[in-house]
Amino acid sequence: MTQPYVRPDVAALLEIANRPGAKRAVDVGLADARRMMHASRALFDAPVDELAVLREVAGGPCPMRLYDARSERAAGPVLVFYHGGGFVLGDLDTHEPLCAELARLTDLPVVSVGYRLAPEHPFPAAPDDAIAAARWVAASPGELGLETTGLVPSGDSAGGNLAIVTALALRDEPAAVPVLAQMPFYPASHPTRHYLSLDAFGEGYLLSRASMNWFDECYAPHRTDWRYDPLAKPLAGLPPTLVVTASLDPIRDQGRAFAAACEEAGVTVLLQECEGTIHGFLNLRKALPSAQIDLARAVAQLKLLLRRSVA
Repeated sequence: MTQPYVRPDVAALLEIANRPGAKRAVDVGLADARRMMHASRALFDAPVDELAVLREVAGGPCPMRLYDARSERAAGPVLVFYHGGGFVLGDLDTHEPLCAELARLTDLPVVSVGYRLAPEHPFPAAPDDAIAAARWVAASPGELGLETTGLVPSGDSAGGNLAIVTALALRDEPAAVPVLAQMPFYPASHPTRHYLSLDAFGEGYLLSRASMNWFDECYAPHRTDWRYDPLAKPLAGLPPTLVVTASLDPIRDQGRAFAAACEEAGVTVLLQECEGTIHGFLNLRKALPSAQIDLARAVAQLKLLLRRSVA
């Protein structure tokens, strides 16, 4: 059997992650799993450089944080970001480096959404918060301090699922401003179907099948609900879409399936598959310098979609 291509920086990280005795989220319990994700930021993620704006946003339906490379800006789009972590882990802090870098590279304000987590708040708390937060941002409330002309939902993994769900919800019941584009990173976009990438990469590539099963048990979703499985809902009418996947990801094929379904439904869609890298690479940019190139490429493609969307 041909071995898959693994980037050198990814191989070095996997060597550390796969050493005997290394613990996964499922191995340590909820509190320690959350502490491990916070520790991962310090060990493996890029630092947060200076931004003109980095502040908490009050008044919304859930905790939110605003990132902006400019201290003042005219009316324009806002990127609404949903963090990953299996709907169980992650928060505004774990994804701060990524959100800060997205604000710099996109030259858009980024609002990071701290939706409620399972198991304390099982499904559908996360999608309820995600959709409510987007509607709140779209209305340009005074607490946000921005005049929003359009939304760009984005997120990684579980957050990619929430970005897609939010775009679908606002397609069917529009917010105060339109959704101009969406950018899910390695999204959990078709979790009810078994794909071959789970068999190929479900062990030894950072995100494990066992951890994914644990996340699902905590989240306790209604498996026929489109807010869990977006491909259960027709996709026609979604905004221009950029799907970013990782070739060594157990949920890679979910992202591919979502991109294919978008194309079949007549949605403008781009699929960027990042060869030789793993799930979660955007939160590992210190350990994986190649991830910065992937992120810059994704942002360049998003800008192309936005230019087409507002033309």
